[in-house]
Amino acid sequence: MTTAKAVPGRTLLDPANHTLIMIDHQSQMSFATKSIDAVSLRNNVALVAKAAREFKVPAILTTVAEKSFSGPIFDEIRSVFPEHRVIDRTTMNTWEDERIAVEVNRAGKDKIVFAGLWTSVCIVGPVLSALDQGFEAYVIADACGDVSDEAHERAMQRMIQQGARPMTALQYLLELQRDWARGETYDETVRTSIAHGGAYGLGLIYAKTMFNASEGH
Repeated sequence: MTTAKAVPGRTLLDPANHTLIMIDHQSQMSFATKSIDAVSLRNNVALVAKAAREFKVPAILTTVAEKSFSGPIFDEIRSVFPEHRVIDRTTMNTWEDERIAVEVNRAGKDKIVFAGLWTSVCIVGPVLSALDQGFEAYVIADACGDVSDEAHERAMQRMIQQGARPMTALQYLLELQRDWARGETYDETVRTSIAHGGAYGLGLIYAKTMFNASEGH
């Protein structure tokens, strides 16, 4: 007989069990991105970065050919991690840069969350490589983008077929909070949700303004 226990599932993310890698969120890469509009992409990227900072998730930031071609990392990331070192690569597959391996090993987490541009190149490469080496991989689909809907969707399917777990930016934040009774992160989670959570954020503004509502806090 199977017995229910009030504990989270093993595959759920929490602040202590994963590393976040944000890859090639750069101007030149975003110019050709068509599977998601730039405003939505930047908003979702900001949400992910703020969630990682709030919950003290180890974050690896990386760019490709920053000075010679692709431009600086989005300010939505840089402003959240102003002191963070950004690793600039020549490899399209982030995983093939030895400095990334060093940072992943330093963090020491079996779960890795990926987001970046483009899905079919700069996300497929490291995700499949990480899976092949025994890591659990998660992809924040709406903090990624590609040159077409087709390119993005086929890349997502390819990774999922190999065991990657897709999620969204807002899902990432709320999965880390998970319990509204966690007072130490409640206020920041609500602020980030209001700023970047779309209609959900509007709902929070309405509820708190009209009824001084609180999610079980």
